[in-house]
Amino acid sequence: MRGKPEIFKKRLERFQGLLQENGIDGAVIRTLSSFIYFTGTKWLRPSLLVPAEGEPVVYVVKGEAELFRERSWIENVVEFQRVEDLMAGVVTWIHTNGFQRVGLEFGVERDAYLIFFKLFQRLNPTVEVVDVLDLTMRLRMIKDDWELDNIRKAGKLAQKGMAVAEEAIKPGKSELEIAAEVVRELMLGGSEDPKVYVSTTPRAHAEPFRDLRVKENGIVTVVIGTDWNHYYANTARTFVVGEPGERVRKAIGAKEEALKIALEETRVGVTLNAVEKKLAGFFKERGFDGAYIAGYTHGVGLLIEELPMPTIVVPTRATKVRENIVLSIIHTPLMIPEGAIKHEDTYIVKKDGLKRVT
Repeated sequence: MRGKPEIFKKRLERFQGLLQENGIDGAVIRTLSSFIYFTGTKWLRPSLLVPAEGEPVVYVVKGEAELFRERSWIENVVEFQRVEDLMAGVVTWIHTNGFQRVGLEFGVERDAYLIFFKLFQRLNPTVEVVDVLDLTMRLRMIKDDWELDNIRKAGKLAQKGMAVAEEAIKPGKSELEIAAEVVRELMLGGSEDPKVYVSTTPRAHAEPFRDLRVKENGIVTVVIGTDWNHYYANTARTFVVGEPGERVRKAIGAKEEALKIALEETRVGVTLNAVEKKLAGFFKERGFDGAYIAGYTHGVGLLIEELPMPTIVVPTRATKVRENIVLSIIHTPLMIPEGAIKHEDTYIVKKDGLKRVT
């Protein structure tokens, strides 16, 4: 386990308090990031059962319990050999305890599958299913000192990855070749699950293609997410190759000015939507309103992109900035024919301003 056990115990106790306040008897945590948040370790196909009162239970595949106990503070670990046994265990846990309202996370990441939700409903027809994503993210959004330290370390590694990317970008080289060199640097540096996107075309978050190559006079945008102890830092840069033209220069200049506005306006107590409106107005004045995608920022933590996520989850644009939230600014690119123009870094929000991590 990477971190002191009491950190994770206190998190789970706070979550149990929220369950009690909201009249929820227990929660089944299947999303990997929240599983890590409470247990202290990542695990394939996680299943964490959290009662509103009492000790949590974790289900792992047969033969994994001993290693899991070494990597987590949770002692009550049950092994299963068939998925039917896992499902039966969850159903028994719910009905033995007489739970009427059970929480699931309606998230957007791996293991938050609709099929699991449907199966859960079929197996527990008398149980009311409650979305607890707001409760888990209420805890996760504000980072403690240990989390911030991990994000800072991830940020240093991200900067090394971007330096490798800059060296790797040459005319004729494929997006995949550039990404491979960056991923190698990040993994050798200790990032266990790096995210690297490379774009030589107008694509925002671009999974790299082997048949798309750097042009003689073009631009290349690289987005990097590095993790340290499962916590991410996020950075992006657009590199100019040769002489791509006047429109690219204007777009880069506009993006740099917009970044200054975003950094000045993003402060404790301000809503993200208020900053968003100013940026939209600025890009309209500069003639780039048709190239700007709304959603200038997003949260960073156990995911490279987590709530608040204004680009994807529109209601989170109303989120008020709070101290110790970690944000990536400016997230969305300017999408012009030559490519995606980005300049993005990770910032920790403090009362006296933003502290840059990457």
